[in-house]
Order: sequence, then C-alpha cells, then structure tokens
Amino acid sequence: MSVVEDKDYFMGGDRSERARQENQALIDELERKKRARSMAVPTDDSKVRARLRELGEPITLFGERPPDRRDRLRYVLSQIAAARGGDMSDVESESEESAEEEEEFYTPGSLELLEARRSIAEYSLPRARDRIAQQREQSKIPLSRTIDLRKRVFADLKTYSILGSQIADERPISQIRFAHDGRTLATGSWSGNVKIWDIPACKERKVFSHAHTDLVGGVAWHPTADLEDGASTVCLASGGGDSLVKLFAMNESKAIATLSGHQGRVCRVNFHPSGAYLGSASFDGTWRLWDVRTQSELLLQEGHSKEVYALSFQDDGALAASGGLDAIGRVWDLRTGRTAMVLDGHAQAVFSIDFSPNGYQIATGSGDDTIRIWDMRSLKALHTIPAHKSNVSDIKFFRRTTTSSLGQDDHEMKMDSDDMEDVKPVLAHPPPQNAASDATDDIKPTITPGVPPAQRYHPSDDKYQTGLYFISSGYDGLVKIWSADDWHQVKALATDAGKVMSVDISNDGSFIASGSWNRSYQLFAGDNVSV
Repeated sequence: MSVVEDKDYFMGGDRSERARQENQALIDELERKKRARSMAVPTDDSKVRARLRELGEPITLFGERPPDRRDRLRYVLSQIAAARGGDMSDVESESEESAEEEEEFYTPGSLELLEARRSIAEYSLPRARDRIAQQREQSKIPLSRTIDLRKRVFADLKTYSILGSQIADERPISQIRFAHDGRTLATGSWSGNVKIWDIPACKERKVFSHAHTDLVGGVAWHPTADLEDGASTVCLASGGGDSLVKLFAMNESKAIATLSGHQGRVCRVNFHPSGAYLGSASFDGTWRLWDVRTQSELLLQEGHSKEVYALSFQDDGALAASGGLDAIGRVWDLRTGRTAMVLDGHAQAVFSIDFSPNGYQIATGSGDDTIRIWDMRSLKALHTIPAHKSNVSDIKFFRRTTTSSLGQDDHEMKMDSDDMEDVKPVLAHPPPQNAASDATDDIKPTITPGVPPAQRYHPSDDKYQTGLYFISSGYDGLVKIWSADDWHQVKALATDAGKVMSVDISNDGSFIASGSWNRSYQLFAGDNVSV
C-alpha cells in the first residue's frame, strides 16, 4: 500500500503516532550525545575512576583504555542528566568540583621576574615609539620613490649565487648565525661543537670543542657582542641536547657559564634585543627566560602541549614568540606574562619563527612545507606560502643595522654617511665618496631622466630596506628569498648539499649563509659584492 493510499498517514493513526515517537526518540538521543560531548569530565584517569565508583559503575572494563573510560563516564553522566529532565548543570558541577578546588589560573613569579618585566617595558616603549615614528616618516615618501627602491633591492637579490662552501664539522650543522658585524659566523653542529668563522674567507677563527655532550640545537650572538679575541664579556650562547644552555666569551676556549634547568633537549636559543636576557626553547614543553648577568632563571613558561622548538623576540623587545611540535605558535607579552596571540593553522610542527621588523607581522615555518604570515593587528593569518617541498627549517627577515645602532641607549636605527662608508650597501647604490659626515642631506640622489627630484631614489632610503624581504631554508636543499610585500618568491638558491638545516643573512645584506645536513655551510652573495 502506498503512502497516498494509507489512510492512517492522513488521519493521524497509530502508525503515524508511532513514527513520530520514534523520530522524537532519535532526536532526543542525538541531543543527549551532543550535550554529552560538551560535558566537562576529569582528564586525570584516577579521578575518572573515582567518579565512576561514586556513581556505582565499574571503574574499568576488560580492554578499556583511559580515553574509552572518559567516554563511558561522559555517557553515564549524560544518562543521569536525561533522567533528571535534561538539566546537566548539576551533574557538571559535581564532576568538576574536585578539579576546580586546586586549579590555578596564574603562576606566582619572583621579584626578579617583576623587575625584569619592568625593565623590558622601559626598554621596549621608546623603541616602539621610534619604530612608529619611522613608519610614519616612511609613509610620506612618494610611491614612485618607494617602488624605485624596491626594484633596486629585488634586482640585486636576483643576482645572488653561491660564493663558496666549507666543511664545518664531522656531523650535520644544526644552526648558523651572523654576528652584528656581518663578517663573523657561528656554527653549531650535532657533534656538540660550536665554531666561529671569518667571512667571506670561510676561515676557522675559534672552536669551542665539545661545548655540549650532545648535539647543539641552536646558537645566538649577543646583540652587542665584543668580537675582539681578548674580550671577556658574553658574546655567544648555545643550547644542546644535554639540556644545558651555555655562554661563551672570545677570550676563553670553554663556556664561561652554564644555565641548567631544562628537563629535555634545548633547541633554539635567542638573546633579547636588550642583551640583558636570553630565551631558550626545549623539548620539556617549556621555554625559559634567563638573566645573562646573574645566570639565573627568571621565567619558566608553559603553554604548548608538546615540545617547544623555536623562539624569537620582537625587535622592540616587548613580545616573544614560540613555536612547538604541537603545530601551534604563541605570542607572549613579556611585560605582563599574558598570551597575546595564538598562531593556530599549521598542520604539522612549527620549526621556525621570526618577527618582521615592522613589529606586527610574524612568519612561521612548518613541517607541512608552508610558511604562514600572521598579523597581530587582525589576530589571524594573512597569507600561506607553499614554500618548500619538504620541511621549512628556518626563517629570517632582513634587518639592516649597523654596529653603532646596536647600543642599548640608541633605540632608533640611524643611517648617516659615516655608517654607509663602514657598511657598504650592496642592495642599493652607495653614497658619493665626498658625502658629508654628519647628514644624508648632502648625499646626491641618483638622476633619473623624466622623474621629479622629490621622487628620485636617494641613498638615505637604504634604511627602509629593513623588512623588505626574508629568507627561508628547507629540507628540499633550497634557500629561498621572498618579498615581504606580496609574499612572492624573488630567488631560489640551490645548495647541492641535501637538507638545509638553517639560514641567515648578514645585517648589511652582503651575504647569505646556510648550514646543511652534509656537514658544510654555504655562502651566497650578489654580483656587486667584491671579495
């Protein structure tokens, strides 16, 4: 009999009533399961067993795992709530009562940490003010003049090619970093050695043999490191698989200080821009902040569900960003200790992270072969770059600085003619030799026919190269240069060395260096760099 011939269908007979009841039962069951999924139950298996015992249920079933036991507790609680008329508030409060008694939403800090937060605030605020003032000044530059500068920069970047390669150790090179002079390179390797090299000669200058008893996870230069051979101040830091962070000086052949506290392998390390503090990321699921002067631990920061691999500081010094094997990045406000932003979007582990010099953008590199660009103003990802065919191992934004601009009392990056004579710009035309020593106003701009003088490229514009591009390395054996405007690839550099573990660029833009799996590092330069 068809539906049309069924009189009960139209008259509301027993069959129709039964069907409605069955449908309502299914809907109620779906609603119960939906509410059950949102019900909070303890994550501690011992508390789950105790709660089941209170409810008169078996604390475990044959072959039942802890996740299955939590699901069974959730089902039992939802059944109880359904028997009470669907009100789950009482049931949830009972199940969470014991957990909430001991829960804390903050971690007490020391007086030293409080003083450090105040010091960081006092350091970062003037730098942020100067950065914003420079960005306002830059926004007033005619568009044609800005385009001219970028064309010159990217045209020179496209001429980069490999300059040389040097075997650096017996095992893979885990990380490399340029010092602030742009002519000194540090390498850390899986053999536990930390070495210092003169660039571009690729000549070994100093060796800290067996600095770690296990592999070196990261190296970092002090922002104002004294690179003289007899200098006794801290110039370099490293982290290793022995769970230790070590500090080095140029006048010693061994570490001058050892920072202990991590319970797992230490990966990346980084100095705070002030040079007073050092950050370290570890496989113990935390990153830590250390006082360089006292060698004491100031902050143990949790927040990642898995190992923490990457760590970076904002140029102002107010923020830190961490990346972990949980595929999550987090931005931390060092002045308050709060999370400023969660970088959630990668499908696999975050291996590299770096702040843009503009202060509000962050780049992250991941095991999902992509680079994501994040904007802290909108609290979301701006762009996803399919960067490499295998893991993105390292990311570095270009920062044009000079030795004189690295002093702690000078918050603004200044590029006068004296600086340009000491650090020759290779990504733009250098100033005339007869330039005045105290101002860039006397430097003559390039003459471009048909372009008004106000819109012509001027050598003083070189300071605006900062943040125009960034570089990345990947396990596909490539180093790539990317525009920070439209996020397009500018140049791909082949290393012919297998997996590229790390990459960095000198602060004058003269050289790019990469550390590789095959125990060597490679040096790249443009056509206008004389060696």
